[in-house]
Amino acid sequence: MQHVIVSRKDWLAARKALLARELELTHALDELRAERRELPWVRVEKSYVFDGPDGKCSLIDLFGERGQLAVYHFMLAPGSDHICAGCSYTMDHVDAARQHFERADLAFAAVSRAPIGRIEQVKERMGWAFPWVSSGDGDFNYDFGVSFTEEDRAAGRALYNYDKTRIQKSPDMFGVSVFVKGEDGDIFHTYSTYHRGTELLMGAFNWLDLVPKGRNETGGVMSWVRLHDEYPQAERAFA
Repeated sequence: MQHVIVSRKDWLAARKALLARELELTHALDELRAERRELPWVRVEKSYVFDGPDGKCSLIDLFGERGQLAVYHFMLAPGSDHICAGCSYTMDHVDAARQHFERADLAFAAVSRAPIGRIEQVKERMGWAFPWVSSGDGDFNYDFGVSFTEEDRAAGRALYNYDKTRIQKSPDMFGVSVFVKGEDGDIFHTYSTYHRGTELLMGAFNWLDLVPKGRNETGGVMSWVRLHDEYPQAERAFA
C-alpha cells in the first residue's frame, strides 16, 4: 500500500489540521445527539404481541425493569434459510455493550418475523444471549417500516428510510427503533433509524475507520463481512 512519507514535523502539522476538523465534527455530533433526544414522542396505541422462547410476551415485557428499550429489526424472514450477514455483524456487538447500557436504564431486544424456533437456532449458532423474539404475522414490523406487503411493493408504496425514492423490492429490511415507558405504563415511540443510520451500532467499523485501509470495501460495501463462524480460520479475512 503506497502512501506519502513525511518527516515527523510535517506529520504533526497535518495531524493538527485534521484534529481541528475532528473537533468541529465532534461538537456538531453533540448538537445532533441533543436534537435527537428532543424529538417529540408518539404514544404506541397497539398492543403488540410477540413469540418468545418462554411463550407470548408484549412490547412492555421487553422493557423488563428498565424505562427505555432499543429494538433491532433483524432481517430473518419466515421460510428463508438466509441469515443476514450485515444484521449479524451488528448483533455481534450487542452482548458486550449490554453489560454497560443496561446499567443506564436501557433494555434491548431483537425482533424478526421468522418463527421463534428458527430464531433460537440462529441465536444458538451465533452464541448470542440477548433477547430475540418473533413478531410473526403481527403488525409490528410493518408499522415500524421494516417489512412490506406484496401489495405495497407492487404498488410502489413500500417506502424505506423515510425516502419516497427508496421503494423496496424485498419484503424485509433492517433498522433500529427506540421506545420509552411512561410512569403510567404507556409506551412511546421516540426514534427509528434505518440503512446507514445503523452504523452507529457497528463498533468494529469505528476501529477500521482509524486505519489506512479503512473498511477495506474494495469488493463493495461490507463485501468481506461474513457470519463470524464463516471466516477462514487459517488465514486472514482479506489480504
